[in-house]
Amino acid sequence: MTTDVVVCGLGPAGRVLAHRCLIRGMSVVAVDPSPGRRWNATYAGWADELPEWLDPTLAAATVARPTAWGARRHELDRPYVVLDTERLRDSLALAGAEIVADRAVRLGRHGVTLASGRVLTAERVFDARGIARSPARAEQTAYGVVVAGRAAAGIEPLFMDWRADNGADPAAPRSFLYAVPLGGGAMLLEETCLAGRPALDIGELRTRLLHRLRARGIALDGDEPVERVRFPVQGGRPGPRAFGAAGGFTHPATGYSVAAALAAADDVAAGHRAWPPSARAVHVLRAAGLRALLALPPAEIPGFFDAFFALPAPLQRAYLSGRTDLGGTVAAMRALFAALPTRSRVRIAAATSGIPVRSRTRNGSAIME
Repeated sequence: MTTDVVVCGLGPAGRVLAHRCLIRGMSVVAVDPSPGRRWNATYAGWADELPEWLDPTLAAATVARPTAWGARRHELDRPYVVLDTERLRDSLALAGAEIVADRAVRLGRHGVTLASGRVLTAERVFDARGIARSPARAEQTAYGVVVAGRAAAGIEPLFMDWRADNGADPAAPRSFLYAVPLGGGAMLLEETCLAGRPALDIGELRTRLLHRLRARGIALDGDEPVERVRFPVQGGRPGPRAFGAAGGFTHPATGYSVAAALAAADDVAAGHRAWPPSARAVHVLRAAGLRALLALPPAEIPGFFDAFFALPAPLQRAYLSGRTDLGGTVAAMRALFAALPTRSRVRIAAATSGIPVRSRTRNGSAIME
């Protein structure tokens, strides 16, 4: 029997796509080795990225004007939403779908072969299994703790903070502090390597985070819940049969893909293209941006982000969220390039042109792909 849709992978991207297909009355088979697993990561996005159909009460917290630091402070005029991960998962109901606890080993245009030998056939097949790790791919890594009560009181929400108070050697790859409310008085404080090849390891990030928090007078009791993050920011392949990170939705300027998947799921479920020519062009430009940032030495990273967060809000929004906004992305990249010092422009021009440059490939600060 041929079903309408088979979705392989039930992380956030696969689950939202399966859910929106069901909402449209399609028959759906969802395949995942552990379909009942809970989600432990923190998911967030800009309020204006989230689709209208998403229940607004799924926001665990909203930061009206988040702060970013390079070497100086920037206040971002754009609300930032931290989602309630457990409630988000539960809201993407899969009632009516056939859930198959198995591993997809071969995907074709209209069929999926499972590890058990079972073959599924469908009008459409989607790969939403994420991206496999590889030494050739830049990764994002992070180590965070959740603090509550008095320890969290008065901590300013930070989209990213590149200030050098984490004890790292000035010549070492950079990392930044991410600090967001989780609701109920709790805060996630996370030391983050946005992208590196190889990325900073979790142990080093833990050391840096603890040093930074001590330097800021934030006391821990040692029993705080911990969040560890490691995933590739490269390797997704834009195309009609892949979705979420597997389909190139990850934005290396943030490492985020969940908000983009939520926003695109309805259109893809309806049969529209996730990758029109403008989106493919933006994807290429973002990849060039990653090469540029990997080429920058650590000392130049804070200045790079000072220049980015000094851009007009529409240009920041175009680069961070305009997956199909080719004109806005080009305008943002041009304005950023013009605002940088000459030494950074030379490195970026060489890296984006594919010219070899002398740099540390283990640049923990590469935020924009």
